Formats: sequence, C-alpha cells, structure tokens
Amino acid sequence: MTDATAQEPDQPVSIRELLKRTDYVKFWIARVAATLGVQIQSVALGWQMYAVARETMDVKQSAFYVGMIGLAAFIPVLLLSPFAGETADRHDRRKVLLLCYAGEITTAVILASAAIFHFASIPLLLVLSMLFGASRAFMGPSSTALGPMLVPKSLLPRAIAWNSLAWQGGSIIGPAIGGLLLTHSAGLSYSVTTCLYLVAAVCVFLIKGNTQPVVQAGSRWALIKEGLVYTWTNKIVFGAISLDMFAVLLGGATALLPVFARDVLHVGPEGFGLLRAGPAIGATLVAVVLASYPIRRHAGLIMFAGVAVFGAATIVFGLSKSLPLSVFALAVLGGADMLSVYVRQTLIQIVTPDQMRGRVAAVSSLFIGASNELGEFESGVVARFFGPVGAAIFGGVGALIVTGTWAKLFPALRKADRLE
Repeated sequence: MTDATAQEPDQPVSIRELLKRTDYVKFWIARVAATLGVQIQSVALGWQMYAVARETMDVKQSAFYVGMIGLAAFIPVLLLSPFAGETADRHDRRKVLLLCYAGEITTAVILASAAIFHFASIPLLLVLSMLFGASRAFMGPSSTALGPMLVPKSLLPRAIAWNSLAWQGGSIIGPAIGGLLLTHSAGLSYSVTTCLYLVAAVCVFLIKGNTQPVVQAGSRWALIKEGLVYTWTNKIVFGAISLDMFAVLLGGATALLPVFARDVLHVGPEGFGLLRAGPAIGATLVAVVLASYPIRRHAGLIMFAGVAVFGAATIVFGLSKSLPLSVFALAVLGGADMLSVYVRQTLIQIVTPDQMRGRVAAVSSLFIGASNELGEFESGVVARFFGPVGAAIFGGVGALIVTGTWAKLFPALRKADRLE
C-alpha cells in the first residue's frame, strides 16, 4: 500500500475530496452529536453519583462509587464485545449503529426522568451505566467499521484524523456544556443528551451507501476466534492497543474529576466542566494539526513519547492546587493521548481487511473499555485508600512504567516508521 501521508501537495485536494463524500459527512456529524451526548451524560452522571453518595458518605467512599460507574459500564463491554464485533461483520453496520443509538436514547430518557422526579439512587445509576455500556459495546465496532466503508483507502488516514477531531471536538464542548447545564439541573442535562442522540440517529439513517459487509463463511464462534487470532498474532497491532490500555488504565485519574472539583480545588460544577474539557482542549489542538499534517516518520517513537507525556501530565494534575494549572495539565495530557490514539487507530484500520474490521474493532473497543471504564474503577479503588491526589500520582507513575516496559517488549512497534 502506498504511503497516504507522503504527498503534501495533494493535502488540500484530499480534504476537499473527503468533504465531497456526503455519506461520510453525515457520519461525521452523527459522530459529533453522539460524542456531545456521551460527554454531557458522563458529566451529569459522575456529578449526580457523587452528590447522591455524599449525602450519606465521606469523600473517599463517595469517590469509590464514582469509580464504580466505570466498572458498571465496562462489564457489558467485556461480555459483549466479541459478539458485537461478529455482529458488525455480519449485519448492516448502519442498522446496528441505529439500534445502538436507540439504546442510548432509552438510557438518557430514564436518567432524565430519575433526575426530574427525584428517584435517582446509587443502584439505579449503576444499572443504567451497565445498560449504557451494553449499547456502547456494539456501537464501537459498528461505528469504527462503518467509517472506512464511506471513503476510499487513499483518504483513510485523513478520515481517521477527522474522526478523532469530531470526537475530541465533542469532548471539549460537551463537558463545558454539561457543567453549564448542571447549574440548572441534571434533568436538563439528560434531556439535551437525548436530543443529541436523536440527531445522530437521523444522520446515520440518511446514509445511502452500501453498509453491508461481505459476510465470510463460518459459524459465529469461528469468526470470533478468527478475529482474536488475527489481533494476537499481529504484534504491532496488539502492542499498540495493549500499550494504550495499560497506560490509560493506570493513568485514568480524570475519572475522579468530580472529587477534585468539589473537595480538592473547590470550583463547583462550572469548574468541573472546565476540568472535563481540559483533556479535550489539548486533544483537539493536536487532532487539528494531525488532520492537516499527518505523521510522516517515526510513528512508533511519537506514540511512546505521547504515552510518557500523558503519565507525566497526570502527576502534575494530581499535585496541582490551582484550577488553571490543573486545566493546563489536563490539556497536555489530552494532547499526548491524541498522538497515541491517532497512531493506533491508523495502524489498525489500514492493515485490517474490511471483512474483519468489526471483529478487530471489537477487540480494540474491549481494550479501550478496559482502559477507560475499568481505569475509572481502578482510580476509585486507589482513591479509597490513598485519596484522590494519591490516586492521580499513582496512575501517572504507573503510565510511565508501562511506557518503558512496552518499549522493551515490542521493539517492532517502537521502530514503526511510516503509517502505510
């Protein structure tokens, strides 16, 4: 395959060509709307869980239950991801994605009702987190596999960068909007989330191109096994997704932002929204640069450097007592993580055959779920014993250790040069 990032004179043409793909534009708008919805819902859910827990518990106990949201969301991802990948490779990916949005809409409506009519409780919030996780288990593989069907391979690296930009753009605006909405009520936050999911569903519904993958022969279990074997035997792919998983798993102190906002920095819901937006600020800036100037050389080293900076910024965030410094540290953290995400996603999507993209994306989603949701649980457990500041420092040091270990275990990944 030719190097899609090596033709600088064609970059403006490539961007125009990408925007001419109307189905991809619909997909991109849906991605922005859905990401906004997820971020606003996550802000409201974390803040609401902490507020409910603090009615009867101390800071450390309440922080633990905030972390439990991550575990509740990860359990269905762990159990359903293999089947979700096989589903994305066997059925119309657009229809699967629409069903996922229907599940998210249902969850948001119940959360809005619980907030408005004041019957929210810790068990209810955990159950709804599990239902939301079940929808995301299928949404990740179907969305990841659908995107490459809407553009030619020559535009794929740039489309991946724009996909990341959509996600990061929603991630920077979403928490800020979520914090603002929370100053009124959690019910309003969930209501806005519902509307955004509806917009995403309509955009995906309007996609007209063929979104049915070529179905391979074989039983469901045989196809699942094939996807797992492919991911395991491709050491560059396996090294990339496992590096991201363990680094973010240990460095997931951002799950404790409600605790930092309320009882460490004392900045309230408005400050909480700024903290939640911090990682996406840096990630969005990096995504904008990557969308226009994709990585040309030394991709592996850049990815490892990004993970190392991610760990260092997590330590700075944990030690900070100032809101501006905390937001800055989170922005650096997010930008560094964006480098890792970009390299990983580009590697996986370019080298994976279309008929296997759903299954490989499911494995990747499982790793991402482990790093994000299970990372929230890890941070909550550590915070239960060492407090939120200790949990952040522990996570940052752990991410640095993982970086050095993976650089030694996966030399081929470290030496990866061009994304081709």
